Amino acid sequence: MAIDGMLQRLKTAGAQTVQQLAAESGLSGMGVRKQLLQLQAEGLVACELRREGVGRPAQYWRLTAAGHAYFPDRHNELSVQLLQLLDEQLGAAGLEALIVARTQEAELRYRQALTALEPGARLQQLAELRTAEGYMAQVRQEGADWLLLEHHCPICAAASRCQGFCRAELQQFRRLFAGVAEVERSEHLLAGGQRCVYRIRALHN
Repeated sequence: MAIDGMLQRLKTAGAQTVQQLAAESGLSGMGVRKQLLQLQAEGLVACELRREGVGRPAQYWRLTAAGHAYFPDRHNELSVQLLQLLDEQLGAAGLEALIVARTQEAELRYRQALTALEPGARLQQLAELRTAEGYMAQVRQEGADWLLLEHHCPICAAASRCQGFCRAELQQFRRLFAGVAEVERSEHLLAGGQRCVYRIRALHN
């Protein structure tokens, strides 16, 4: 596994042990550790200890803020500047109008692609659409629920400047699954989470 592959794995899977990374990459534990130490020296990863039952705490490696920033965001600086100018010129109402317009445009595209699909297929298609937009999305089942995991946020800088984008996306997902499932955000990147995670719980009539 190349250095980029190591970062990609930590981005999508979250914190990992050397053993987990070695099993995924086919490298020896020593080879993985060498790469991790190089990334740590560059400030891209950090090691943390987790106690798991009896014995010594396990070492888990995770991305730092710089590691997350390694993955390109779309037009970060320009986006933040435009939001600041919009806020200065039009105030909160102008920002809200922008968020509403962006959300409506995206929701229209999603509905055109999802409407005829069953809930499971609908969620998978949504993940594919979001991945094409840069969110590195995937679907995972957890018991009777489904999880939509978004490992990257291509608009993170803009959302940090105005979290109305995050609020609007959650509301949008709820509308897309209205009458079919409840949608809650269980992990939030901007609240210190590893990624954004949405839990989709089917309604039972």
